[in-house]
Amino acid sequence: MATDNPPPDELAGTEQPFVQHLVELRDRLVKAAIAVGVACAVLALFPGPAALYDILAAPLVASLPKGATLIATSVISPFLVPLKILLMLSFLLALPVVLWQIWAFVAPGLYSHEKKLVMPLVVSSTLLFFVGVAFCYFFVFGQVFKFIQGFAPKSITAAPDIEAYLDFVLSMFLAFGMAFEVPIVVIVLARMGIVSIQKLKDFRSYFIVLAFVVAAIVTPPDVVSQLALAIPMCLLYEVGIWAAQIFIKHTQAPPETAPSSET
Repeated sequence: MATDNPPPDELAGTEQPFVQHLVELRDRLVKAAIAVGVACAVLALFPGPAALYDILAAPLVASLPKGATLIATSVISPFLVPLKILLMLSFLLALPVVLWQIWAFVAPGLYSHEKKLVMPLVVSSTLLFFVGVAFCYFFVFGQVFKFIQGFAPKSITAAPDIEAYLDFVLSMFLAFGMAFEVPIVVIVLARMGIVSIQKLKDFRSYFIVLAFVVAAIVTPPDVVSQLALAIPMCLLYEVGIWAAQIFIKHTQAPPETAPSSET
């Protein structure tokens, strides 16, 4: 007599009523909002919104001619712009807590092999985004602003507007932060079986062209910033291919137990 013994479902008995899910989601969102509020209060006390803007504007100010400063063309800009920076940095500072709350909400509905995939991707994608933003601030900004000021005619006195500068900074931070997510995209595509590792390797030459096209679109029209974005994207693509092979190996679902037969 033959009997099938399918492996037990890890999620059996973990179902919760819909209302209970909503309550838990509310609690998680409240905790995330509290984390952002605490970070905002801390940054408001030290170093303060004005000092935060001074830090953000430091790379540009360092490249301006002696005595030149940024200007505010709107009456409320000196208040609103530092406030926007305060809120943005508060969210980034509290991002690990926010992501942890999201992870804690969805984790009970994942299998063990899925948890092995999701958690490392959440952590690594957050770190890569921060690394991209830091690379943009500490390296790219200084080189780009020096390059631009080097082409400015002597008859022109640079006085950038603080709102325009904030928009530029946010767009550059977003561009570099997202560009540094290339390994995560490669890993997900390979792990989900959408693209094979071999096809990713064959696409390498096309990706190099794509990286330079993207860099030309999202960065200012100067060689320095375009190279600073395109070259890391190409290197991170190679890192993604290497990491994808490791993830595929260690995050596969466990094989099902073969049916046993008894006579």
